[in-house]
Amino acid sequence: MDLYFSPLACSMATRVALYEAGAEANYLEVDPPTKKVLNDGSDFRAVNPIGLVPTLRTDEGVVLTENAAILQYVADRFPHSGIGTPPGIDRTRLHQWLCFIGTELHKGLFVPVLDRKAPQEAKAYVLEKNLSRLDYLDNYLQDREFLLDHFSVADAYLVTVINWTMATPPIELAKWPNVKAYYERLRQRPSIAKAIAEEFELYKAEQARRKAAA
Repeated sequence: MDLYFSPLACSMATRVALYEAGAEANYLEVDPPTKKVLNDGSDFRAVNPIGLVPTLRTDEGVVLTENAAILQYVADRFPHSGIGTPPGIDRTRLHQWLCFIGTELHKGLFVPVLDRKAPQEAKAYVLEKNLSRLDYLDNYLQDREFLLDHFSVADAYLVTVINWTMATPPIELAKWPNVKAYYERLRQRPSIAKAIAEEFELYKAEQARRKAAA
């Protein structure tokens, strides 16, 4: 399968899931400004017209988009990995957390704050309105190791999003000690440590390319 990704973007969650599953994949880096696939210089929008990562092409050639859907596919494709759940209430809870992370944290909180073109007034409004999502998460994670009763693709997604606090100074993780402890603990997990280290190096190379082109 082919995973189209950009370094340290939300696509890193799928990398973590694939590492957890011990699955083989081709990792195809997409340059965010140009939408070019760096491996071959092709136009990523020919694969995903919206131009957003992650995008996954399955072994059967099916193209999947949207982080939550891709993560659920990987979990179902590799059930032995234990990163998903069987049908029932636990799967519904997995869906619930994937939706919460995707809407309330990823798009609702972090994307506006990370947007370099967003007015400061808009960012202040988002922070005032949506930091309560982290209050909720902090309360939930008290005395919990994972979001479910085991490590799942929801944790892969959440750690990926929390990792963005390194680039969002207004969101000081120390204000949410349970979230901070969760993040620091899971960063030591081999699949996550490997993914962050690899993508951080790719991110530095990406920044160097941009600087050279400026």
